[in-house]
Amino acid sequence: MDKRPIGVFDSGLGGLTVVKKIAELLPGEDIIYLGDTGRIPYGSRSRETIIKYAFQDASFLSQFNIKAMVIACNTVCSVAFSDLEKEYEIPVYEVVRAPAAAAAKQTINNKIGVIGTAATIRSGTYEKELKKINPGLTVFSIPCPLFVPLVEEGWIDAENEAAQSVAKSYLGTLKKSGIDTLILGCTHYPLLRNVLSKVLGTGVSLIDSGAETARFVTKDLQDRDGLNGNKTGGTIKYYVTDSIEGFSGVASVYLESDVLGKVEQVTLE
Repeated sequence: MDKRPIGVFDSGLGGLTVVKKIAELLPGEDIIYLGDTGRIPYGSRSRETIIKYAFQDASFLSQFNIKAMVIACNTVCSVAFSDLEKEYEIPVYEVVRAPAAAAAKQTINNKIGVIGTAATIRSGTYEKELKKINPGLTVFSIPCPLFVPLVEEGWIDAENEAAQSVAKSYLGTLKKSGIDTLILGCTHYPLLRNVLSKVLGTGVSLIDSGAETARFVTKDLQDRDGLNGNKTGGTIKYYVTDSIEGFSGVASVYLESDVLGKVEQVTLE
């Protein structure tokens, strides 16, 4: 039994998809969330910059004596996960293996699409993981850099014309490829689920990387006897590196609860 909190970090709002699911599965656990909203997006940065930011994010969370760290940013996982895992003695979780396994299990025609930031797609992390699971899979990967700004602006409604236009532009090739499963390879993207479903239609299953990771984290901590033993009463504290108001507005809509008053602005450098 471990009373310490779980730490989660992302470049912005996307990691809330992980936080929301962990809170649903483990309502008695305390969670510390860091959204580096002041330096978003990470996906267009150099490898060196991404690693630098990742270590600053992890260092911030470590001051809270966390018992586990979830890197809720596919870009960081694709570039810096192994470095961070070596640095910390606590369990460090990434957001690639769990959704890849879920997609490989879900697909019927063995055609899987992956969307993510430029850095994630460039790394080929998902394709390598999927091929490791099943060499017979055909993987179609597309970078969708404008999806993150859409989420950060709160333009996530299925009827939003800007979101629809961008999604149609990005997903046209994937739609023609005949995929039956799509990995949302950025934790921001599940917030656009309704938009993506409208563009792709009901024939494509969407794999939420944040939710799948939360399920894996839950089981692993249970197996390690790493939970605090409480069934309810868990708290969530949010830290951001830019505007509290902007974050709080979108976060409250997505989490379906008011986070204002639970968010604090911090400086990492």
